[in-house]
Amino acid sequence: MKDIKLKDFQERCVEELLEQTAFGEQEEILLQAPTGSGKTVILLEYIDRFLAEHESYVFIWLTPGSGELEEQSMKKMLELLPNRETKTLEDALNTGFEKQDTAFINWENVTKKGNTALKELEKSNLYDRIEQAKEDGIKFIVIIDEEHRNKTEKAEGITHLFNSEHIVRVSATTKRNDEAYNIKISEMEVINSGLITKSLYINQGIENNIVLNNEVEYLLKLAINKRREIRNCCTANGINYNPLVIIQLPSMSEELIEQIEQFLKEEGFTYENKLLAIWLADRKENIEDISKNNAEQCFLIMKQAISTGWDCPRAKVLVKIRENMHEDFEIQTLGRIRRMPEAKHYGNELLDNCYLYTFDDQYTESVKQELGRSAANVKALFVRDEYRKFKLTKETKNTEADNFAPREAFLAIYEYFMDEYKLTNPEENRAKLEEVGYNFNQNITNEIVQGNAVEINKKIFVKSEKIRIQSTVDTYKNGLDLRHSINVIASRIGMIYQYLSPILQRLFLGNIEFPQKILKLNKKEFYAFIINNERKLEFDILDAVIQKREQRVKLQKEFKKTEDFYFPERITVKYNKKDSSISEMSKNVYYGYPSTTIKSSCEEKFEKYCEGSNKIKFWYKNGESSEEFFSIVYLDKMNKAWTFYPDYIVGDTAGNTWIIETKGGEDLYGHSKNIDIKVENKYQALKVYAEKYNLKWGFIRDIDDLIFISNGNEYIEDMKDQSWTNVKFYL
Repeated sequence: MKDIKLKDFQERCVEELLEQTAFGEQEEILLQAPTGSGKTVILLEYIDRFLAEHESYVFIWLTPGSGELEEQSMKKMLELLPNRETKTLEDALNTGFEKQDTAFINWENVTKKGNTALKELEKSNLYDRIEQAKEDGIKFIVIIDEEHRNKTEKAEGITHLFNSEHIVRVSATTKRNDEAYNIKISEMEVINSGLITKSLYINQGIENNIVLNNEVEYLLKLAINKRREIRNCCTANGINYNPLVIIQLPSMSEELIEQIEQFLKEEGFTYENKLLAIWLADRKENIEDISKNNAEQCFLIMKQAISTGWDCPRAKVLVKIRENMHEDFEIQTLGRIRRMPEAKHYGNELLDNCYLYTFDDQYTESVKQELGRSAANVKALFVRDEYRKFKLTKETKNTEADNFAPREAFLAIYEYFMDEYKLTNPEENRAKLEEVGYNFNQNITNEIVQGNAVEINKKIFVKSEKIRIQSTVDTYKNGLDLRHSINVIASRIGMIYQYLSPILQRLFLGNIEFPQKILKLNKKEFYAFIINNERKLEFDILDAVIQKREQRVKLQKEFKKTEDFYFPERITVKYNKKDSSISEMSKNVYYGYPSTTIKSSCEEKFEKYCEGSNKIKFWYKNGESSEEFFSIVYLDKMNKAWTFYPDYIVGDTAGNTWIIETKGGEDLYGHSKNIDIKVENKYQALKVYAEKYNLKWGFIRDIDDLIFISNGNEYIEDMKDQSWTNVKFYL
């Protein structure tokens, strides 16, 4: 391949791809390649070597997005493999597929509504061209780039039209599939090769407890200084690249863009002098040759989701403008600033790392896969005749009893504050609330991460700490922050934002006259008070609601209702059809219930035990979160009602009915695998229910191949405790 020497991990990856597509048995190959690992180079080298040995093949390179990625990939192939034949979808429709072709096809041109590639036309459509190629003895290999964005039912259907020998799925976020051959490039391999930075520095240089008037301008100033520092270091060391700062916007706010442009203009960066560029869907300026290492643009304003596959190794600083304090941040975006401009480390701490400036307080990877076809098959089952009349009493929530009317909630919160903190009037209440820990700072306080990280996808932080910043209140800018804080409190007490927001305004906002008033804050003070005291307000208001619920919950019927439960006439189950060990579970209450349904390890062991025990006559696997399934209602420690769906209903040969709940057990080292934080509440609820209706019951957990049951007075997590007994002594 022209002017490219593969890194060791890239060479290994190419060899694995060649071996699996030439001799491997699995149809699908999954390649997980971190951003910056050179997956395009790997795939092109693989195509070149494969076609050199196999004449009658055509590669189909499928990409997502609006059309830029397949153009970039095709351009890269023309540059690095000028002697290889490339085609677009239009080329393929016009002239057909020919041996040794590589066709770059964008999904939008095939799957979008109104496309013509699959329609009957005067010229051949895609179906015709594929069939013609097969008649000519051509075999296909399909490469699916950014594969997690292509898993829709329609896209998968188009993939299989080619009836390819192999499908190579490629992504930075591909999930392992045991039915495919998996190739994984580790992030550390890429770092050690010099292709990407050693680590990411987050909010370097931000002072603790700083008070800001304008967050955007503050972050931009930090980025300007860091870019200048990198540039000067490059010049001093004879390194020829011009570092680029990416400014990532949360939305298409024209006002925000104008603010950024004005500030940069004052600092000497404009569109006119070519130092500023913008790349939006409907606006592009100064983006020509921006990816070249010595390009003159210093700043690039881009939209929220940086263009798929966009490659600009000189991008070293990312300014992420937040929309609110709690906006999720996609870690994959950071890959755009992690590439090394000359594919090597310089041995210089400043140049071998990249830099992120943001006031977002969350760093989470959002990998959303729309699975058009599940790994499991779905089967409809019907209840056996002998169990159609089986009946239990199930409980459902009385939603009217669990929620408050706004007026009732308002009075509960007001009375709680007045009694708990001995309040009198709005003029004196401020000092009293301040004494018990309420924050009346007129600036908004926020904690952010400062430090550096090495393996971004694994979120391995070498060094990090929380530092505090303060921002002056802007009712427009901080509107979403206020809404978020109110939503947090509202969800905790089971209320919606639309009800709680006016309650808080009536209690604390001065320009709203109301007889019951705790504080009289102006609008900016109100914003700061709610946002800064979110946690304390959450628990005080929760206590107020709990006390009110305690007054209301006198009889069980107030928070739950009862009705008859029968096994649903028809259910659907997901199961693994390809598992060679599949069999019918003869004691399940449904005809043809398969043994390979999707379930936890403990459930699998319990079902196997039920089938083999001479003490058990039948068993039923309960569903979740639906009115047709069996449920029990219980109160938590806050007197809030919850619905609990026990896992199994079991009938023994002695005529007893058992209600069983399975939980994660312990490993061989005694470490608990149970992650249910409400396990104690459910245990007591099941105990009370079983005693009321004269039923047997128990919680099931496993250790290795053994399963144990507990049905004593209280739940004990430690399975060494005598409350846990081998299930064979009960069932």
